[in-house]
Amino acid sequence: MIACVFPGQGSQAVGMGKPLVAASADAAEVFAQADAALGFALSSVIFEGPAEMLTLTEHTQPAILTMSTAVWSVLERRGLRPDYVAGHSLGEYSAHVAAGTLAFADAVRLVRNRGRYMQEAVPVGTGAMAAVLGLEEADVVAACLDAAQGEIVSPANLNGAGQIVIAGHTGAVVRAGDTCRGRGARRVIPLKVSAPFHCALMNPARDRLQPELERVPASEPRIPVIANVDAEPRTSATTAIDALVRQVAQPVRWEATVQWLAARGVETFVEVGPGAVLSGLIRKVVREARVLSVETPEDVEAAVAALNL
Repeated sequence: MIACVFPGQGSQAVGMGKPLVAASADAAEVFAQADAALGFALSSVIFEGPAEMLTLTEHTQPAILTMSTAVWSVLERRGLRPDYVAGHSLGEYSAHVAAGTLAFADAVRLVRNRGRYMQEAVPVGTGAMAAVLGLEEADVVAACLDAAQGEIVSPANLNGAGQIVIAGHTGAVVRAGDTCRGRGARRVIPLKVSAPFHCALMNPARDRLQPELERVPASEPRIPVIANVDAEPRTSATTAIDALVRQVAQPVRWEATVQWLAARGVETFVEVGPGAVLSGLIRKVVREARVLSVETPEDVEAAVAALNL
């Protein structure tokens, strides 16, 4: 069985997609659709930069969605039919485009606003995120509870293999990191992020995005989509949209998602889009899994050969 997985924010790079667009009319059409849907040349920002423009959250999110959908369009044309799809945070939108739940043009507008609302939810400098390495989830949760002191700090990404990202108010994240070290964490690494994603500080962003998500036309997914919020499949439009609303301010349960897929017989994971972050995490969670990363025309050909498409 095969699962396609789609990356989230942080996997972007200036120039991504250029070789693919040169090689594929399907990929070029996706980038053109993004420009038309947003009313500005997002493709120019992706292809030419500057990096500071691409890393603005309201640009990063539609850029990664566009790149991932472009790669998907090429793989689908070549005959890839996965049994399941999933995505990390923003990548859940890419998964729903692949599954047919959301039209690409609607999704790219949604994620631009999602990025903007998440950025505007917390004044710059008020929030922070940090990666905690080598500590169990229960210990990280306890450390966050001890460190909160009336502020917000909680697990944001449960990535697996001893990597848990925490998010919240800056002071609380620092205190929680110190507490995690005291509980035996191997390392605590502050992350360079523009906002504290997937924690209660994102409730204002969730509330702004919810009516837009509930208004957008949504179809029954053609492929089950494993949701971030509970690592359970979404097979209806209603439950899919509800999961997208909830995930803004709740943790990404990536390790549980990979484990759920492996337990259902998935042996091959195909990372569709820029970078190979998810591939690395999957290999640590399910060591025997076959993992393919697809971003360039060469990657497409390698995947087609490996999957006998």
